Amino acid sequence: MDFREFLKNNIVFLDGATGTILQESGLPSGEKPEKWGVTHPAVLQKVHQSYYNSGSNVVCTNTFGANSLNYDDNELRQIVFCAVENAKKARESSSGKQEKFIALDIGPTGKMLAPYGDLEFEKAVEIFAKTVRLGVEAGVDLVLIETMNDCYETKAALLAVKENCDLPVIVSNAYNEDGKLMTGASPSVMVATCEAMGVDAIGANCSFGPNALMGVIKEMLSVASVPVVLKPNAGLPKVKNGKTEYDVCARSFAIDVSNAVKEGARVVGGCCGTTPEYIRRLTDECSHLTPVEITDKKITCITSGSNCVKFGDEPLLIGERINPTGKKKFKEALRNNDEDYVLNEAIKQVERGAKALDVNVGLPEIDEVTVLSEIVKKLQTVTNVPLQIDTTNVIALEKALRVYNGKALINSVNGKKQSMDEVFPLVKKYGGVVVALTLDEKGIPSTADERVQIALKIANEAKKYGIDKKDIVFDTLTMAVSADKTSAHVTLDALSQLNELGYKTILGVSNISFGLPNRDFINSTFFALALERGLSSAIMNPYSAEMMKVYYSYCALKGIDENCAKYIDFATGVQIETLAPTKSTTSISHNSLSELANAIIKGLRKATVEQTKKLLDEKSAMQIVNDDIIPALDEVGKAYERNEVFLPGLLMSAECAKNAFDLIKQRTKKQGANKCAFVIATVKGDVHDIGKNIVKLLLENYGFEVTDLGKDVAPEIIVDEVVRQNAPLVGLSALMTTTVPAMEQTIKLIRERAPWCKVVVGGAVLTEEYAQRIGADRYCKDAMETVRFAESVWAMKA
Repeated sequence: MDFREFLKNNIVFLDGATGTILQESGLPSGEKPEKWGVTHPAVLQKVHQSYYNSGSNVVCTNTFGANSLNYDDNELRQIVFCAVENAKKARESSSGKQEKFIALDIGPTGKMLAPYGDLEFEKAVEIFAKTVRLGVEAGVDLVLIETMNDCYETKAALLAVKENCDLPVIVSNAYNEDGKLMTGASPSVMVATCEAMGVDAIGANCSFGPNALMGVIKEMLSVASVPVVLKPNAGLPKVKNGKTEYDVCARSFAIDVSNAVKEGARVVGGCCGTTPEYIRRLTDECSHLTPVEITDKKITCITSGSNCVKFGDEPLLIGERINPTGKKKFKEALRNNDEDYVLNEAIKQVERGAKALDVNVGLPEIDEVTVLSEIVKKLQTVTNVPLQIDTTNVIALEKALRVYNGKALINSVNGKKQSMDEVFPLVKKYGGVVVALTLDEKGIPSTADERVQIALKIANEAKKYGIDKKDIVFDTLTMAVSADKTSAHVTLDALSQLNELGYKTILGVSNISFGLPNRDFINSTFFALALERGLSSAIMNPYSAEMMKVYYSYCALKGIDENCAKYIDFATGVQIETLAPTKSTTSISHNSLSELANAIIKGLRKATVEQTKKLLDEKSAMQIVNDDIIPALDEVGKAYERNEVFLPGLLMSAECAKNAFDLIKQRTKKQGANKCAFVIATVKGDVHDIGKNIVKLLLENYGFEVTDLGKDVAPEIIVDEVVRQNAPLVGLSALMTTTVPAMEQTIKLIRERAPWCKVVVGGAVLTEEYAQRIGADRYCKDAMETVRFAESVWAMKA
């Protein structure tokens, strides 16, 4: 049976952990598990067979880390083919009578994608694509992308699958304690992004036990129109009688996961610490259950890499200022490649209430194909609101959609056949909500009924591409009332009709006043009329006091604004004449800080460099560090610890601070106010270094002399470096359960040869208790906590 067909009407049981069992079978500490499929095929076949015999419908190949970063082409081919062959032999020899499938297992690269790391998006796509092509050639039935902790890397992997096969694909992400990915994406963001790209099922794995992940799963069930996946750990690791165990037993695991099935989860299995016994009990516990029907949630939403915005919750304000039309300064900024001007426009619009931003760089004299995608990438480093990609250039549109992190608003398609033929394939491939203009080859109709008929034609054509009405937002076209006194009536009547048919709508409000004086008077009144007719979203100027008065007043009067809280905040927090904020409208309060500090906080690299150069002529390097750079980092760090700023924002600020430090070092010809040495490494056998690299960047910004030994580093090399530097601090990282023993060996060797050194450990598989068990001085859950610990150690020694 085809897996997609099976998924429609059945609860699907995945397998459990592989690495845990391989360790019990003798996998040496530090050895890569994927190689055992080649050197110990019988062991892998036995593991897979035991899961099939326990009731698993899907067994995952032993290819979690099989990619071209870790293996050369010949090795990779051998590993993937042997892994698939081992699964096939297990399936053939299994005694289980259930439907059985083989999934190509794809894990993260272990690297952070640019601009926060050094792995370019297209390179990541190709890395995943190589593995996918080999898996397809070897004969897998579906692809499982799992344990991803970044929306952008997830998109790269999903795009690689979609471009290289038509097999079913499941995406499962690893969530933190706060219910978000490492880079800040919520379950709603991941559902919207992956559903739009055509994923067959979406869910969560690893991280925690089943109960701890239920908040994530419930959110997914409330928004997902595809099957939801739950693949939790057997709880958290702990030490009992000198042996590592997990704190959720097979019976409790089965009961907890079966409760998730009753709630609506459709695809279930186990991750770290689970065994065939866990799966056997799970299938038994669910044997009497029937799958909960999956319904279309009919949610129209757009996302960034960390923020989901729904149409319909309240009128959606889309800032119009990143557009050269009628804006002399913006045109000059584009011509002069003044990216900070553009980025500042984005930041200011968000501070003034915009929930999404229109992005248009269409000037005849610039290379729109290149500039649009670059501006989109840079905008996503300084703001977390979704973007509307606004262009008539289809090549530029595709390039921008490809690199966009999340589910974009696409502006636009219209009723012309050429437009629909060009734009709809891109909407289907990359996902997004498309703005549909109610015009066609005959132009803009003069009546509301004709515009509605074009809208229905567009919707019917979209269906042929598999684009649902929830992913179309209609623009009934705002025309200048100065040229046609009926234009407002026609636009609003068409809007009302589409609203009654269940469609979401959008208008470029300011077009109504073209050619008239005091345009805000007309714009704001028209905006109010449109809102009362059911307008879903408006492309508008958030700097306009008149427009924002209407917006906040409307929300208060319609009962959208609970207790009129937003209206009160707006009315008391701004100087109405200029709409200049008199108090911070962002989560970080930084009005009292210097221009350099604010540039660092906002992630503006060019402004950071310019302000640092300026200050170097005015005060000492130490004053700049203490008065400007460190206070900025502290502000962002505290906001990060409060979950008000997520990892991308933290990293962009850290990169800006690094640029400032580099300039100071060049000018002063010395290293500046460095603190103590800190040796850092990912332990033997582990090739994941995202967390380590983040810690390194922040430590360097706080003045520590960091020696980064890289990934897959033997215990002896780490200890030799600690001894050589007489380093008081060492940081060890591990993502995989199979490499934690190597971490323990390293700590043991440090205690023997460098007993003065404090050991801090981190990684997805670690807990406070487990860190204590292996002899670490401190477990830190994130980079900022590591900085705080390092500063406390340094303070005691200073």
